[in-house]
Amino acid sequence: MGVWLEGRTLAEKIKEEVKEEVVHFRRTANEVPGLVGILVGENRSSQIYLRSKEKTSQALGIASQVLTLPAEIDSRTLKAQIEELNRREDVDGILVQLPLPSHLKAHDIICAISPGKDVDGFHPFNLGSLLANEEGLKPCTPMGIIELLKFNQIPLEGREVVVIGRSLIVGKPLAAMMTNENATVTICHSKTKSLAGVAERADILVAAMGKPAFVKPEFIKEGAVVIDVGINQLTDAAKARELFGEDEKREKDLADKGYTVVGDVDPRAIERAAGMTPVPGGVGLLTVAMLMKNTLVAFKRRRHLEP
Repeated sequence: MGVWLEGRTLAEKIKEEVKEEVVHFRRTANEVPGLVGILVGENRSSQIYLRSKEKTSQALGIASQVLTLPAEIDSRTLKAQIEELNRREDVDGILVQLPLPSHLKAHDIICAISPGKDVDGFHPFNLGSLLANEEGLKPCTPMGIIELLKFNQIPLEGREVVVIGRSLIVGKPLAAMMTNENATVTICHSKTKSLAGVAERADILVAAMGKPAFVKPEFIKEGAVVIDVGINQLTDAAKARELFGEDEKREKDLADKGYTVVGDVDPRAIERAAGMTPVPGGVGLLTVAMLMKNTLVAFKRRRHLEP
């Protein structure tokens, strides 16, 4: 049986390092990084995510603000709001919480953000810099995964990595980061033939497709490292008992909230893996920590304090 690669220890370490630097800049320059999150509409999950990011920012001394805009806002008006934030000297980081209402094209909106303030790392300029293995703001979840592997002294060079999922938020940028670390990478998706067989080749398997417990233990090579990026709501109590056995916390979640959170990987895969990230308590914690780090990096680069 493998070990759980929890994310809290590393996330707290990263946040503490950010906080120390923020305190330093407040004392020496009377300046702190500024972060603005944009929420369009009233998506409940998006509200929770952004408030969590705002709370973390404030705890680290970063000046933060959530700009809430109506769901019916048109693209031109939203871009004008972003342009205003681009011009503000007290704003170092801008993020647009996804998903957006269906009448807005996420790519166009993200392109309106100044690349130097794109702390989510989704702007085409930053993604291009990533592909070129050049400096730039990188997507937070993939960056957190790389840091977690290094923190646990799991080598990447020469390893075979399989990523299930090809989104611009996780799958594609993570594949580029892994390649930059000299790993050999395969990206899988819904059209991949013999997916289980491809996954079983992996020394490091990353699941990021948004399907609860989709990756079964038989997908896992004995001794592989498994990174579970999925965050899914499971409402079936019988399925939860099948996956987790008698688990008081999950049973309470089901009773109180009507669901329990599960990843994309069947938790019983830990029996075959050398190490595996838990859900919750794994990659998700690092995503927010890396956002804070990106905000600090953007602050320093805008002031020519970092290349």
